[in-house]
Amino acid sequence: MITPASPLVLVGAGNMGGAMLNGWLDAGTDPAAIVVIDPKPSEAMAARLASAGVRCESSAPEGLTAGILMLAVKPQIMDAVLEGLTGLVGPNTVSLSIAAGKTISYFEERLGGAVVRSIPNTPAMVGRGITGAVANSAVTAEAKAEIDRFLSVCGPVEWVEDEALIDAITAVSGSGPAYVFYLVECMAEAGRKCGLPADLAMRLARATVTGAGELMHRSPDGAATLRQNVTSPNGTTAAALSVLMAEDGIQPLFDKALRAAADRSRELAG
Repeated sequence: MITPASPLVLVGAGNMGGAMLNGWLDAGTDPAAIVVIDPKPSEAMAARLASAGVRCESSAPEGLTAGILMLAVKPQIMDAVLEGLTGLVGPNTVSLSIAAGKTISYFEERLGGAVVRSIPNTPAMVGRGITGAVANSAVTAEAKAEIDRFLSVCGPVEWVEDEALIDAITAVSGSGPAYVFYLVECMAEAGRKCGLPADLAMRLARATVTGAGELMHRSPDGAATLRQNVTSPNGTTAAALSVLMAEDGIQPLFDKALRAAADRSRELAG
């Protein structure tokens, strides 16, 4: 069981906020210690909140001071949302953002005090995410440990000291699931062009990628070793890899793609 010292206030119960909430509840967090602020939760989320006994408000209630204030709304609406939250922040509140692009200084200017900036990813929805995080100097070791416990219900947490690294983390793991999903699309389309029925090609590609991911999750071996284990000399896999690993193959494309994602993360910071 994980229990906050004072109310855990979740602002935004969409995909990522909802994933975090489900993780907390599944880990045994006292529902009475959680307050959700969301003017329009989905029907499924509203039902989940009601069945768990979690308090849900359409706006910040008066007289409430948050222990952890988790900000799980889109960066495009963050300015408007924060205007209604300042009353929730007390001297011991830690503001925890999972919004891409919004910097620690952005939250310090609007909320003050202790701030943690984090970037989870969508596999958090099934408890298999990973989160990058950085804290400002106002976050105590005890508060950081508590934040780590709450973030880790959806997967491991990687802390960094340099906030500039968050843009690269966003590019690798925050946006990364989309790259994997697109890989499945590409494999399926290539299989179709080789003569497979489209639905069969998609089933093969999807099962291959999810299975390979699970194998890598369970194996102590590194990715390069696992790749080599599949690759017989002069075999079919080697023929494909000779294309993918060529000088104009997939690595330079990923270099360009992740630079674009990191640059966009910096642009969102303003």
